[in-house]
Order: sequence, then C-alpha cells, then structure tokens
Amino acid sequence: MPASSSRPASRNSNDGHVIGKLDYHPGGRSLLHANGNEDTSQAPSYAGSFFEQIAEGVVNDDLQRKMRQATRYFSFAWAIINCLCAGGITAYSLYAPLFQKRLHYTQLQVNGVSITAELAMYLPVPLFGFMCDRYGPGPPSLLAGGLFGIGYFLAAFAYKAGPPPSAGGDGWPYAIMVLAFIPIGMATSCMYLSAVTTCAKNFGRGKYKGIALAIPIAAFGLSGMWQSQIGSNLLYEPLPDGGKGDVDVYRFFLFLGGLFVGVGVIGAFALRIVDEEELIDEAIDELERSGLLTENEFFHRAIQDTYGTLPRDRRLSTTSFESLNRKASEHAAQAAEEQYKKKTWLLNEETRRFLGDHTMWWLAAGFFLVTGPGEAFINNLGTIIDTLYTPDTLPAGGNPTSAATHVSIVAITSTLARILTGTLTDLLAPTAPPHQHRRGPHSLENSMASLPPLTPSPPRKLELSRMTFLLIFALLCSLGQILLGSGLIQSHASRFWAVSALIGSGYGATFSLVPIIISVVWGVENFGTNWGIVATVPAAGATVWGLAYSDVYQRGAEAGGELCYGVGCYGVTFWAMAGSVWVACGLWGWAWRGRDGWVARGVLV
Repeated sequence: MPASSSRPASRNSNDGHVIGKLDYHPGGRSLLHANGNEDTSQAPSYAGSFFEQIAEGVVNDDLQRKMRQATRYFSFAWAIINCLCAGGITAYSLYAPLFQKRLHYTQLQVNGVSITAELAMYLPVPLFGFMCDRYGPGPPSLLAGGLFGIGYFLAAFAYKAGPPPSAGGDGWPYAIMVLAFIPIGMATSCMYLSAVTTCAKNFGRGKYKGIALAIPIAAFGLSGMWQSQIGSNLLYEPLPDGGKGDVDVYRFFLFLGGLFVGVGVIGAFALRIVDEEELIDEAIDELERSGLLTENEFFHRAIQDTYGTLPRDRRLSTTSFESLNRKASEHAAQAAEEQYKKKTWLLNEETRRFLGDHTMWWLAAGFFLVTGPGEAFINNLGTIIDTLYTPDTLPAGGNPTSAATHVSIVAITSTLARILTGTLTDLLAPTAPPHQHRRGPHSLENSMASLPPLTPSPPRKLELSRMTFLLIFALLCSLGQILLGSGLIQSHASRFWAVSALIGSGYGATFSLVPIIISVVWGVENFGTNWGIVATVPAAGATVWGLAYSDVYQRGAEAGGELCYGVGCYGVTFWAMAGSVWVACGLWGWAWRGRDGWVARGVLV
C-alpha cells in the first residue's frame, strides 16, 4: 500500500515503494488523525477481557476455597463446644445420692432415673444419625437445645417440690422426675451426633481423621468434669459455718437448661458440612469403578430420570431474557433433584451394606459388653463410694473422697484416653486406601491386588492397628473392675482413684476408637446412621448392668435398712463386668482376624 508523503518513511522498501505507517486498521479507521496524531480510540481488546475474566475467576475460586476452609474449622470449633455441653448426664453421680437423701428415692428408683435417661439417649440415636446425614447437623442441634431446656427445667422444679407422696412427702410424683430425664437423654445423643457427624464428614477423608473425631468425643467426656466442678464449687448449698455443702440441685439444673438451649440454637447455624456434594459424587464414582453398580437397576433408573441437561423438548430458546432465566432455573432445579436422588440412593445403599455385614454385629456386640459396665459404674459411682465405710468405720473427718472428685477423674482419664488413641492411631495405624470398603469383586483394585506396586512406599518402623489399641484399653477397663470386685478398695477410699482411672480410660478409649473404626471400615458418607445404629447398644448394656447392680445392692441393704455397706453391695457385679469385657475382646478379635474378617478382606484397620 502506498504511503502518504507527509508521513515519515520506513527504512524498508518493496519494489521501490517506501512503506511508512499503514493507513489500514482492522476497524477500517486510520491509525492517524488528519492532523497526524495517533488515534487512541481503539476497539476493545477481547483478549484482555478474556484474561481479566480468568484472573477474576481464579480470585473468586481462591476466596471460595478460603471461605470453605474457614467454615470447616469454625464448624469444628463449635462441634467441640457442643460436645463440651452435651455430656451433662455423666455428672449424674454428683446429685444421685441427693435423690436418696433429700427425695428419699430407693436405690432402684435412683437407677430407674438413670436407666430411663440411658434408654432415651441411645435408642433414638439411629433416627438422629439419619437426620444428620439427610438434613445436615443444624436441625438436630436446634432440636437438642429445645429438649435440654424442657428436661432440665422440669427436673429442677420436680426436685424443688420435695419428696414424692410415695416416700411420705407432698412433692411431685416420682414419675415426673423419670419423665424429665427422657428429653435430657434424647438431647444428649442428638447434640453429640450433630457435632461428631460434622467432624467426621468434614475431616474423615484426611490424614488426621482419628484426631478430628477424638477431640470432640474427648470434649464430650470432659463435660461431666467441668459441670460437676461448677456444681460443687459455685452452685452449692452453703453450710451454717459458711463452708461448701452439697450441690444445689435446683439451681444446677436451671443453669444447665439455660446454657444448653443457647448452645443448641447457635449450633443450628454454626455446624455445616463442607463439599458434601463432592463427597457423594466421589463415592458413587468409586462404586461404579468397583463393579458394584453393574446390576443395580434401581440406581440407573433413579439417576437416568434426571441425569444430564434439560430434556430435548425443553431446550433453551433465545426468545427473551425471561425465558432464558426460566430455563436456567428449571435446569438448576433438575440438577438439585438429581443430586438429592444420588445422595438418597447412596445413603440407603450404604445402610443396607452396613447392616448386611456380619463383622458389624460382632463389633456392636463387643461395644455392648464393654460400655454397659462402664455406664453402670459412672451412674452409680456416688453410691459405690458411700458403701466403702460403715457408719462405725467412717473416719472422723468423714469420707476422704467424694463423687465429684471421681467424676472428674473418670472425665479426665476418659478424655486423655480419647485424645491419646485418636492421635496415636493416626500416626501408627496402617494407612487405609480411600474407599477400601467399596472394592467389588470385579474392581480394578482387586484385579491388580497381587501385582507389586510400581513405587512402593517405605514401610513404617512401627505399625499398630486400631484394634490393638481397642483391645489393650478394654483389658485396662476390666482390671479396674477386678480391683473393685476383689475388695481391695473396701475401707481404703484413697485407692479408689485407680478404679476410676482404669475404668475411665478404657471406657473413653472404646467410645473414641469404635466410631473411628466405623469411619475407616465403612466410610464417612453414611457415618451418622452407621454410628447411630451401633451406638444404641450401650442403652441395653446400661440397663442390664444397672439393674444387676441395683439388685445386688438392694439384697445387701435388706438387713440394714435403706443403705448398704461393704463389698457385698457390689463385689459380684464387678467380677461379672470384668468377664463381660473379656468376652467382648474375643468378639472384636474375631471381627478383625477371623474368617472373612477385616484382615481376610484386605481392609486395613
């Protein structure tokens, strides 16, 4: 193209023509105005806009990732607070002796209240777990707050009314106190499950799943300790000389009811599960890869009904902006419906497979045989301490130990055991591959299981299964029961700490390790329901052993009146409890290393 004579020439030439700045521009405009100045009003840069959008998307993605992480850790922190409050029932031994002394309940009636609370706490657990899995942890936390308020306020006024007519008083009937502890028991498991399920699903796929579960479970064990200390040191009945008397049960119940209502309401908004859709999709993808879905017509029918984009007769049109909006909304609704169907199907399938696994029943049976004696000991700790001395042998300064002290010992040792087992098993337990429980018979992993890995990871110097820890701590629990049943503690209250520490550590480790094992063997997608099913068995265990203890106690008390003294009040019961724990160890060993157990399946625990 010829150059304008008034423009500076270029040193390049072609066929004798000197080429300067070109007049041509893609938009058909000259690069220079008529006066010779450059035209700065260029067309918009589409490349620049494209990269700006990419940069903006990266920033938004990073912000969303940080928000998800913040939500994850804030939910974890509030889950710990929920658990720190949920276990108030473990302080029952603090005021159980006052039910005898002030309300004149019999030992059987005192145990009746605790057994009612245990049944209410454990029997609805599968329902609460189902709620957590299907609707998230927020609604169960709110429900728990309301139930706590109803239960503790009713119990406070029932206690303040005095002895019931059946005991010669004019207070409220005994049945009212029993009724009050039903919502207390239900709220305990509901608030606990909402917290633990949040932690399991938010951290269950990470490296430190054990400690992520152990910390809130340990906080649950600590709740009885700090609440009993507040009751003993702040909400007490002052003595005439200004000293501290027994806990003021009326004020203590009002304090707990008001506190737990607030915690439950805040938990309804604070507890959130992050990236749950990704968790569900990943699990279904793994089931498809494993070959377990090849013949499942229900799954294909449920998903294909709404899978993919809009139906062919509902394609997006360009007639109007409103039409586009409506079509987009319909598409989003269909995608949400598809996600809901996938989640429902997966959780139902996981529940079916969990209930059909015989090793689950061995695990649950052992849990029943260990936790039942532990629950009975904790609930009757105060009355056991009162049997250590007869009125004739009681030291001049009174009983050298108290229920509040040993509630705290049980809480502390239980907490330490939960944190210790959660931490050590993360460090020492074999590393389980993700979705190991979903490996079908035709899966790629199973077909290549016999081949050596291309880059084998270096073996650990020391590797201990979670089952090893579980068996060790269960045997420690039985050792505490043997010490008590043998009579070595009778008339030596200063030795009672060993019993509380051993039983507390064994009980706490069991409640920490069993849910961790469930999350490892059967995954975290349906954790609330799976753990809820197994967690029902302590209700039966607490009932059986609570009635056994009450029967032995009452037989020993028949000769002396209302109260019982001596090893005859509890000795036989605790020998039987030790035997129960030994049977549990055998059942757990069979589930772990028996025929078609976890080791035989290649499931790393």
